[in-house]
Formats: sequence, structure tokens, C-alpha cells
Amino acid sequence: MTSFRAKLWTGVGVAVLIGSGGALDACSKPAKAPEPASSAAVSSGPATVAAAAGEGGEAGANNVFAGIPADSLTALHLMHLKGFVLVAEAQPDGPAVAAVLVGQGMLEAYDPYKDIFKASGLDEAVLRKAAQTGSAADLKAAQAAIEAAQARAGGEKTPLAKAMVEIASNLYQEVGEGGIVDPTQYQHSYGAALAAKEAFAAAAKADPKVRAAKGDFDAFMKLWPGPVAPDKPAPAGQVLAQASRIELDLS
Repeated sequence: MTSFRAKLWTGVGVAVLIGSGGALDACSKPAKAPEPASSAAVSSGPATVAAAAGEGGEAGANNVFAGIPADSLTALHLMHLKGFVLVAEAQPDGPAVAAVLVGQGMLEAYDPYKDIFKASGLDEAVLRKAAQTGSAADLKAAQAAIEAAQARAGGEKTPLAKAMVEIASNLYQEVGEGGIVDPTQYQHSYGAALAAKEAFAAAAKADPKVRAAKGDFDAFMKLWPGPVAPDKPAPAGQVLAQASRIELDLS
């Protein structure tokens, strides 16, 4: 069986361990039942952000932001953040784990780029609430808030789809390093893949190149069997190679 490791989250104070049989997280223990993503967990203070996510957010996304057309940059940030909400909605282990995932999204995707999100008109309070409760209703409200901001942001759809595929594949490169599965990184990459799926579907409506790439994109999505990391996830090189095929399709 492949070994699993927990990703440490300074400021969050919990490690979500997603294995093939379900989830184990610090919040689920009866002796410790704090809110899984409290205000401390999603603090925008520079020390917390730097410790938990790096001052520039997720390393797997940074270089992608640098290459996106300027008029699509806000849309890409919104879609990246949305991936955390989508994977929180998809995971099977209840609101505590969902709250942690949204809280991680606030740390990694939102807080380092807060000015961009504020300029988009995104309702931060709705997101913070979802990071505190993880309830289905609050996750739905968070998704609606992001979609409202997306409608205002606009942006080119095909570059957005390509960028989300790249982010998903970049994040996946840390999933199975050294034969050790990082279940949290798997979830983050899966969330980005779910966001890529939405972006791809939107781009396909107007771009025949995107429609022609559907077979390659479907094969890309199948590399994530679901929201819980399997014992033996697909090799990182396979995910990267499939992403490269999609990039060639859309070039």
C-alpha cells in the first residue's frame, strides 16, 4: 500500500488526511471539536499567509498567473478559488472537512491576492462563513458569490480553460513524490481540475478547437478517480503529459 502523508497548515491547525477509506482530520476527534476553519484559520495576516501558503499563493499556480492575458487575470483567480469550493462540495466526509478545504482556499488563493478579489466585487463575508461552517448551504452561497464576480470579470474563455488545466497538472506534481501520497495536495489539484472542467465547458461553446479537444480533456479528468486520494494515484508524469496534449490541441 502506498504511504500517506499529511500536509501541515500553519494557522489552520488541522491536517486533513484523506485516504482510500475516508477522511481523518483533527476536527473530527471528540476531544477537539473547534471550528475547523475559524477566523484564525483564514486570517489574512502576513505571518499566517507566508507560513501556510507562501506570500504569493500556491507555487503550482503562480507561473500560470504570469502567463495569462491581462483581461483574463481576475477570471483566473476567481476560477482557481472556485476550485476549492468545488472540491469541498464534492468530498464525502461532512462539513468539518469541507470547511478546512475552503479555509485552505482562502489562505492559498484568496489572501495573497485580496486586492484583486475585492476589486472584482466578490463578497468576502460569504466565503469566510463557508470556511467556518462547511455547510452545504454556505458552500452553495460561496459558489454563487464567486459566479457573480465571474460574470462581472469576463475574460477570454479558452486561455482560462488552458490555464486551469495547467494549474491542476502543476499542483498534481506534488501528489505522489517519493511514493508518498499527499492527500491534501490531491484534493487541491482535483478542485483545480473541477474548475478546469467548468472553464472547458464554457470555452467549448464558442471555440471549435476546445470542442475538438474533448476526448483529451475527458481522459485528463479520468486521472482523478474522485475527491478522495486513492492508494495508488496516477503518476504525475501521466497527468502532465495529458495536460500537454490539451495545450497542443488548443494552440
